[in-house]
Amino acid sequence: MTKISLGRLGRALIAASVLFASAASFVQAADNRAQPFSKDLGPANSACEPLDKSSTAWRNCVGAANATLSGDEAFYAGYWLAKSGNYAEALDFLRLAPPNDVRVLTYIGFATRKLGNVDAALPYYDRALALNPDYSVARAYLGEAFLSRGEPAKAAGQLEEIGRRCGQSCAEYADLARHIADYKS
Repeated sequence: MTKISLGRLGRALIAASVLFASAASFVQAADNRAQPFSKDLGPANSACEPLDKSSTAWRNCVGAANATLSGDEAFYAGYWLAKSGNYAEALDFLRLAPPNDVRVLTYIGFATRKLGNVDAALPYYDRALALNPDYSVARAYLGEAFLSRGEPAKAAGQLEEIGRRCGQSCAEYADLARHIADYKS
């Protein structure tokens, strides 16, 4: 009887280990999407990904913003709507996503800024950076916000921070450096 119990216990421990490893892989995969080097690559959704994100078919696939969406689904739709210039609609989705996710906070800031409300966007970037000071996507968009407020020195400060955190070859550095150069010319 003890031998059978140990066998069951052993199988249970193995099953728990596999489950834990799978969960850890999922968390790592989700975390990798939020790494600073992925700026503007965006999240993926297997059902809707093959469709053109500006198409009616994509919008039908994504559906309407509603509380039944998972956090990932809400972020996926909100991100791509924001990147395609549908800022108000993007906010409907992003506000359904987890509120303490640096990606969500960053893109709420992005969409809010693009709607012309730079002052309201700043706290979202600040909250994202309070959660993860190394999240260079938020720093790049914060730098762009400073430029739109006529504060190039603050934008340059964010560029320096990005350089320290991910180097001058990362996408966020190049993007913000280009915006600063365009601002000066």
